Amino acid sequence: MLINYGLTKDNGKNRSLISNPRLKIATKMSHLKIKFTIMKNAIVAYATLLFLSGAAFADGLVEGNSEAGKAKSITCSACHGPDGNSINPVWPSIAGQHAKYMVEQLKAFKSGARNEPLMLGQVMLLNESDMANLSVYYSGMQPTEKTVANPETIEHGQRIYRGGNRETGASACIACHGPTGIGNPAASVPSISGQYAVYLAAQLRAYATGARQSDGPTRVMRDIASRLSEDDILAVSSYMQGLN
Repeated sequence: MLINYGLTKDNGKNRSLISNPRLKIATKMSHLKIKFTIMKNAIVAYATLLFLSGAAFADGLVEGNSEAGKAKSITCSACHGPDGNSINPVWPSIAGQHAKYMVEQLKAFKSGARNEPLMLGQVMLLNESDMANLSVYYSGMQPTEKTVANPETIEHGQRIYRGGNRETGASACIACHGPTGIGNPAASVPSISGQYAVYLAAQLRAYATGARQSDGPTRVMRDIASRLSEDDILAVSSYMQGLN
């Protein structure tokens, strides 16, 4: 059945409104809006899939023995908790952290590329096999979900995380760490989802001053952190603690 919408009479003859130039333009604009919405949703879905597929691929990035890692983790649990969830906000929770990233950080502690006296004493007796085993073990643990540290700075923190600081040129955290803070295991971008705000703020300050240089020759974290104010650091750290 053919349905003719919007017909008018003109000297006894029917004429469709679709011939109206203004209506044609409006119709085209409507179609463009629909196409743009579909494209935007597709990009968001693809970005999410990319981060999720990166997390799945991470299982094969480090070869290690989880049971051997568990046996070696007794000393680690004193600070990071028996299940990798620290109870002290000064020390990071490492449950669910990407194995590849953890191996790289343990090596950095041992070589002195990342300066932390407390960790240096722990890693000096670890060989590469130990590091791989520990990292695989902790990457399989379940991280504890947290809420934002300071509810009053949610909007500020969200703005920095999603859009950066345009005035200073600081890039958005979401570009590398993803919408939920899961990071990118293949690229050694750590998960910061649910990490303690106190620890995150300390690391951002260390990057900003150059005290921490484990971002390598790219200097990506040093460059971003140095463009954040103290208020920015506190707000975005609080926001990241609440990501799950």
